[in-house]
Amino acid sequence: MPYKNRRSTYNNFILIFVVLKIGLNLLAISHFGFHRDELLHLALGDHLGWGYKEVPPFIAFLAKISNTLFGTSVAACRIFPTICAGAIVWLVGLITVELGGKMFAITLACLSFIFAPAFVASDYLFQPVVFDQLWWVLCVWLIARYINYRSPKYIYLLGVVIGIGLLTKYTMGFFALALIISLLLTKQRKVLWSRHVIGAIAIALLLFLPNIIWQFQHHLPVVTHMATLKKSQLNYIKPGDFISQQIAVNGVALFLWIVGLGFLLFSFKLRKFQFIGFAFILIFIFLLEMSGKNYYLFGAYPMLFAAGGYGFERWIKIKYTPLRALAVMVFTVPNLLFFPMLLPVLPLDATLSFFRFTNKNVPAFRFASTWEDHKLHPLTQDYADMLSWEEMVAKTAKIYNSLTPEERAHTVIVTDNYGEGGAFARFGTKYNLPAAVCMDSSFALWAPANIQPQSIIYVSDDCDVSDLNPIVASSTLVAKVADPLAREYGTGIFLMKGVKPVISSLYREHLKQKLEK
Repeated sequence: MPYKNRRSTYNNFILIFVVLKIGLNLLAISHFGFHRDELLHLALGDHLGWGYKEVPPFIAFLAKISNTLFGTSVAACRIFPTICAGAIVWLVGLITVELGGKMFAITLACLSFIFAPAFVASDYLFQPVVFDQLWWVLCVWLIARYINYRSPKYIYLLGVVIGIGLLTKYTMGFFALALIISLLLTKQRKVLWSRHVIGAIAIALLLFLPNIIWQFQHHLPVVTHMATLKKSQLNYIKPGDFISQQIAVNGVALFLWIVGLGFLLFSFKLRKFQFIGFAFILIFIFLLEMSGKNYYLFGAYPMLFAAGGYGFERWIKIKYTPLRALAVMVFTVPNLLFFPMLLPVLPLDATLSFFRFTNKNVPAFRFASTWEDHKLHPLTQDYADMLSWEEMVAKTAKIYNSLTPEERAHTVIVTDNYGEGGAFARFGTKYNLPAAVCMDSSFALWAPANIQPQSIIYVSDDCDVSDLNPIVASSTLVAKVADPLAREYGTGIFLMKGVKPVISSLYREHLKQKLEK
């Protein structure tokens, strides 16, 4: 007989935590500005396709829908991530119920997820990360439902989710493989012997097929992207760093997920769900070996929170209500201290005051505002990545409009990095600017095949265009990004006149190299 938690009608109770998560995100939804990565992903929505150089196509289609339904403001672009974050909380509660947990277990699991630093920081920006987490958690819930109820529809839905997950972020492939291996290692391997699994695999591959075809048509940019990422970033991530980051990213919720992992692996009551624990271990080892970034593993924690909530509910009986209340406080209150560092719930001035206080009085918190350059800054790197994009475009527009109509007709705006390219894609029409040329990241895919400018307005992130001086008559630094809080602080905006015809052949060669990478 299929398992059924007879007291599993907790939907209204779980909804309380969904509303809490969405409410917290709404407090921050319009603060600061577009993040550098958001600008890239929103720009993808203007150039729909079945693939891009750094991500699969799901985020682009979502960007197109978001722009159409909600508009182009900062708050508008964060509506889908906020809804998604609420959906993850909902699934955390549902997984807890499937494991046999009740109200106390649901409370611990959901609140730990809501206040864990990893998810506070990653679940409000318009990035593939939050949607990737959703598909991982949904996969586990569907398998748990199938184990408890044996309804084939959950297997077919699992195929759909894995297919969409692969179109969201390629890490879904690693997670799906970890789930298969972990099921083979447990008595639940019989799940895989169902004929319905073949149908689910077919569905997943069919959904993913357009991106596979696109990859081969474009010289497998995902391989080149991963090789570049490994060379420029991942090779510098030491195994010890990855482990220490995983210990730290969830704050005090560390103790909940460790308990959850223990229960999944060793509890007789959760023996049917042992595969979840094995899947976590497998994906952890894989990412450790591959020098993965810490957030690649985030999607595996919510189910451990659910199991941890179940474990504590088993340990702390209902008659010990004060102890249960204390446990809830322990797993939430300490993480609240990190909130202004991770989610822009405060206005900019208040956020700056918070960092000034913590950097001076709480040295242990200085890590939050220490950037990749290993220097201490007034804000986190993520917050700094949200500032001064429109300032950059406005100053460029002032330069462009200072030219004569004839000069403007033969002027091209060029940017160095995808954040700048995204800024001009987002704000350029507001200032009546022509489309900027950018060959960084996926912008190379829709860059013009050739340019023949007489003048160039060059936005240089390192404020250095000396390599172009031999092919221009004059180069003048006209403006800079002036906000010292912005990561783009000091970015130079140059007006280059008298561009020689050789620029066309140099441009075509550079674009060819970018497209082949």
